[in-house]
Amino acid sequence: IRPLKSNIGHTQAAAGVAGVIKMVQALRHGVMPPTLHVDVPSTKVDWTAGAVELLTEPRKWPDTGRPRRAGVSSFGVSGTNAHLILEQAPEEQPVTPVESVSESMVDVVDGVVPLVLSAKSAVSLAGQAERLASFVEAGEEVLLPEAAAALVARRAVLSERAVVVAGSRGEALAGLEALARGESHPGVVTGGLSSAVVAGRTVLVFPGQGSQWAGMGRELLA
Repeated sequence: IRPLKSNIGHTQAAAGVAGVIKMVQALRHGVMPPTLHVDVPSTKVDWTAGAVELLTEPRKWPDTGRPRRAGVSSFGVSGTNAHLILEQAPEEQPVTPVESVSESMVDVVDGVVPLVLSAKSAVSLAGQAERLASFVEAGEEVLLPEAAAALVARRAVLSERAVVVAGSRGEALAGLEALARGESHPGVVTGGLSSAVVAGRTVLVFPGQGSQWAGMGRELLA
């Protein structure tokens, strides 16, 4: 038994995912973490019965020849009752660096990828599509999955948006060029945040898990 509360206390709504993160790291490093701040386990529990044990010191995970497995439980006063079983991930195989990229790897991908674009205005969005099209066309070793990942992870998400769905460099160029010209294209989806959404009103949610009290809303309004 290795409760999370001894590490970071009660994280309320995040307690479940925090417990999963802790156990994933334990599986990854092969170490069973101890329960902190416990010198002597509670005498109200018969620790000699069954196979339940409270770890007070870190312990190396036994090597059984099988993947490591662990369970994460989550219980809440609102009725939450969940148990998740995790298994050690397989070892990653070393990848041999590719010195040169073949034309087939560049021009065609396995399936389709979304090229996500966003800007503050439709004019800026068209300009971004034009610049991206020039980049894809000029870059002989541009891999679409890498470009798609960079667009999602390294750019801000603004109000005017578009997605170009492409399975090859040719399809990506066709969609981007159509978006730059303001034309419709079967591989292009456009949209944006309405002013009503941007200027939306604040919503206060009371989950009913014992963390609220009578008159709480009145105090917030005051």
